[in-house]
Amino acid sequence: MVEKVVIIGSGPAGYTAAIYAARDDLDPVLIRGFQTGGQLMLTSEVENYPGFPSILGPELMDKMYEHVKTQKCKIVDDDVIKVDLNNYPYKVYTTEKVYETKSIIIASGANAKWLGLENESRLIGKGVSGCAVCDGPFFKNKDVVVVGGGDSAMEDASYITKFAKSVKIIHRRDSFRASRTMQDRVLSNPKIKIVWDSIVEDILGDQKVSGVRIKNLKTGKSEDIPTEGVFIAIGHSPNTKLFYGQLDLDENGYIMVHDFTKTSKPGVFAAGDVQDKVYKQAVIAAGWGSMAAIDARKFLSEQS
Repeated sequence: MVEKVVIIGSGPAGYTAAIYAARDDLDPVLIRGFQTGGQLMLTSEVENYPGFPSILGPELMDKMYEHVKTQKCKIVDDDVIKVDLNNYPYKVYTTEKVYETKSIIIASGANAKWLGLENESRLIGKGVSGCAVCDGPFFKNKDVVVVGGGDSAMEDASYITKFAKSVKIIHRRDSFRASRTMQDRVLSNPKIKIVWDSIVEDILGDQKVSGVRIKNLKTGKSEDIPTEGVFIAIGHSPNTKLFYGQLDLDENGYIMVHDFTKTSKPGVFAAGDVQDKVYKQAVIAAGWGSMAAIDARKFLSEQS
């Protein structure tokens, strides 16, 4: 049996694509993967998703999943391990089955890059964050640190100063990699202090963040800095390894799209953070998911 559409991913983009595709009678197959829900599963409170003044990230994803289950959609809890986009119909391989399909919506998302510290993972959502726009407002009148030296770190630090009492940027080098405009904005902000030539050795705190231990790479000296928030801004990695050599990707591995959600292969569409390296917001990912489903419907109607 050749499916009409297979959706890869279970964040806001994947779930929304499944709802729209099901309502268009496309009988979608949604392959959620074993780690479901995307980056919102690592988020505590969400206050910027319409209709929910305040909701926990995992709870929001559960509600989306419950919505999908009300639709005519085949839900597969398995990981995609391989795709064949060089022959049509396309093939999507999971650990247990091969799905042939006329179209694919890729909504596999992206992951924030982390420092890899034990306490970092333990304190995610308890003061450690990978999204300043998502969590910055929770740190009003508090002292926070931002880790990184590129445009993302500059943007995050500048944004957080709207809420925080002070922001320290911890950077492992003696100069930033960010654009001159972004650097100037940060260096001229009286709320921001730069800690050069330093790395974060540990994140301190029991039930929530209370500080960071940093090490100066030139002197070798370590010191503890009190803080209530740690924003990791060292970039994101899109989940696109499956598509190397089969789709056009940019230099950072994001899927390149044209005409909104179309990829370099006809009938293959990309939605959410797997192709969006600018906004990285749940509500925007959901919008991309609806667009991809509509584009898939148009593609399939043109094939019949």
